[in-house]
Amino acid sequence: MSNADWADRGNKVFIGTYNRFPAAMVRGRGCRLWDADGREYLDFLAGIAVCSLGHCHPQVSAAISRQAQTLVHVSNLFHTRPQIELAEMLVANSFADRVFMCNSGAEANEAAIKLARIHSGPGRYEVISLLGSFHGRTLAAVAATGQPKFHQGFEPLPQGFVHAEFGDPAAIERLIRPETCAVLCEPLQGESGVRPLDPDYLRAIRALCDRHGLLLIFDEVQTGMGRTGTLFAHEQLGVTPDIMTMAKALANGLPMGAMLTTEPIAASLTVGSHASTFGGNPVAAAAAVEVLRIMLAEGFLAGVRERSRYFLGRLEELA
Repeated sequence: MSNADWADRGNKVFIGTYNRFPAAMVRGRGCRLWDADGREYLDFLAGIAVCSLGHCHPQVSAAISRQAQTLVHVSNLFHTRPQIELAEMLVANSFADRVFMCNSGAEANEAAIKLARIHSGPGRYEVISLLGSFHGRTLAAVAATGQPKFHQGFEPLPQGFVHAEFGDPAAIERLIRPETCAVLCEPLQGESGVRPLDPDYLRAIRALCDRHGLLLIFDEVQTGMGRTGTLFAHEQLGVTPDIMTMAKALANGLPMGAMLTTEPIAASLTVGSHASTFGGNPVAAAAAVEVLRIMLAEGFLAGVRERSRYFLGRLEELA
């Protein structure tokens, strides 16, 4: 079947939430895609920051295949080897002591918001995020997102979210009140344009959180997993969060998200207080373990930084 044939079939059955290109992708390898008409593409989208190791990376695909032939899914009422190995790797390579696994960035951010509220105690529920931010499409994540275009048509949104001007610590401080429990931000805003948060700005936010007893949540859904040359972007900024969320490139294409935090904060979530049916699914977890093995191998992240310098230099020549 051709691109046109597939597009015609899809347009008859999907809800129209995507402005899809009239192409049906049928195969991927490395940084290239092929459509139903046999046309080859150099893929700069990478599934929107997901396929950081390229399409169908042989080691990741092999890990998925092995696990799919052994155990595909069980309830989180049981332990599984891939999930435990993944959690151990995330803890060993981050500030965190504890991990909650889910399926997406929005779900990870929802978990972070719930954790911030329950840990902060009764009456402290408000989260400050930044204008221009993006934290997901579920209702609480949309409410935290500092872009009105994502709010339109879905009001009233959940209460307890306010948005501060980007780049101004004083704007955050003006919004702090007895009900505030956390500040949520991306180390580098992606959806509203590539806008990095200055290290001094982040340090000021950290100081505000410490002074007022607030939790600092970093949304590393898009900036994590080696995208900026370190496993997590905040490693380069000299600021450590209390809670961190991640997803996208974690399993290189399979649904996988995680919320990480420290032991004292994690203790606020007890049995039955939060859950995810498919979170930490054995197949997705096995993929994520292999992704981390590759990314943490000697020379991998250094190679990302080297290529970054090369591309930046060549692009500046064109500017």
